[in-house]
Amino acid sequence: MARQFFVGGNFKANGTKSSVTSIIDNLNKQDLPKDVQVVIAPPSLYLGLAIAENKQPTVEVGAQNVFNKGTGAFTGEICAEQVVDVGAKWTLTGHSERRTILKESDDFVAEKTKYALDNGLSVILCIGETLDERKGGITLDVCARQLDAVSKIIKDWSKIVVAYEPVWAIGTGLAATPDDAEETHKGIREHLAKTIGQDQAEKVQILYGGSVNGKNAPEFKDKANVDGFLVGGASLKPEFVDIIKSRL
Repeated sequence: MARQFFVGGNFKANGTKSSVTSIIDNLNKQDLPKDVQVVIAPPSLYLGLAIAENKQPTVEVGAQNVFNKGTGAFTGEICAEQVVDVGAKWTLTGHSERRTILKESDDFVAEKTKYALDNGLSVILCIGETLDERKGGITLDVCARQLDAVSKIIKDWSKIVVAYEPVWAIGTGLAATPDDAEETHKGIREHLAKTIGQDQAEKVQILYGGSVNGKNAPEFKDKANVDGFLVGGASLKPEFVDIIKSRL
């Protein structure tokens, strides 16, 4: 099944008003492919700015995180209703930096994913294994566990994009080979077929994330189960455009 090529840009805790504006201005000037779906996730303070500055019809804006509950006495949290209110369409959930640094559990990630969906957001659900888990040969076991927490409470996956991000490859300069990524993505899709059904599993876009850049992105071009990328550091640079165009 042909799935739309998808490129996400996670700015993480980087940027200023000036630099975020500059990044989006650069995107606005580009002749981006019309058949590529692009989502950028700036820091939450700049969501409104990014939405106001964006003029590209194929580019949408998302949050990097939302809470698992609505508005209320949750100091410092960002609620899905607020993300929708400013005009954003997407949010990330389950990024490894939140799973490891902030100790977010699989069930908590699943709850946040469900709350985001229930309140009108589409979700980029991040999964992935550590280096020790990879060395232990349990990559797919870890991914399956993280996915199962979500599929246990969410049956409709039409607004979920899965991003496989091996933790050992995020921000390290290391990257899974295209063949390694394809093998893992294929295993992820096969597992999803067992839990959410073959039809839904075939439609779910599965992205690769982990030190993706303008140079290595084209190497994944012919991999049937790699439907795009979730980009970190390179999304802050002009080469982000090269990644968006890497399937041309």
